[in-house]
Amino acid sequence: MIPMLSVIFCSLFFSFCSDADENPVQNKPLPENPKSLKFLALGDSYTIGESVCESCNFPEQLKMQLSANIPNTVIHLKIIARTGWTTTNLKSAIETENPSNDQDLVTLLIGVNNQYQNKPFSLYEQEFSELVSKSITLVKGDPNRVIVVSIPDYAFTPYGHGSSSISGEIDRYNNFAKNYCLQHNITFVDITDISRNGLNQPELVANDGLHPSESAYAKFVERLLPIAKQILSE
Repeated sequence: MIPMLSVIFCSLFFSFCSDADENPVQNKPLPENPKSLKFLALGDSYTIGESVCESCNFPEQLKMQLSANIPNTVIHLKIIARTGWTTTNLKSAIETENPSNDQDLVTLLIGVNNQYQNKPFSLYEQEFSELVSKSITLVKGDPNRVIVVSIPDYAFTPYGHGSSSISGEIDRYNNFAKNYCLQHNITFVDITDISRNGLNQPELVANDGLHPSESAYAKFVERLLPIAKQILSE
């Protein structure tokens, strides 16, 4: 009796499996094609992430956070930035690389090298506004898709030695950028106060004693993420 029951059980089992293979579950929703979004980050060493790993700068961290927080979405990140770039250098690089005008999000963080290289402040005033205008063009003419990020204060690093003159100059640049953005309905995200913890919290400074660390960039992203997520979810 036992062998016969085993034969019957096996026959029924394989018959069920065969039927299941031939009759897959109907009306099961198929996964949607992921939405493809373009994120362009413009800037200098604070954007490319001098002295941190390639995935540690704020655009890369923001991309990862956006991918995790916006379902069924693929974020394509392009960075146009290099250590030492002024507004003039960034303008030239954008012209050379000629990114497409169908970006979904643009971040702009520029100006510290204008200050460091003692360029005329009037040059920053002119070229910052030109860079904002170009950024708007790159996001299909929608100013709501541009985020201007304030300049970190490198006075609060071992290199800056807490220089009040550096801080005052950084404030001048940031105040101009903030007021310009307010007047033109551009989002301005202030992260300078985070950088000003650099001397009290050494972990916020990279090993070169000058630039933000991965941890500092993570704190920048905490402020950027809700705004960027809203922009890309619309």
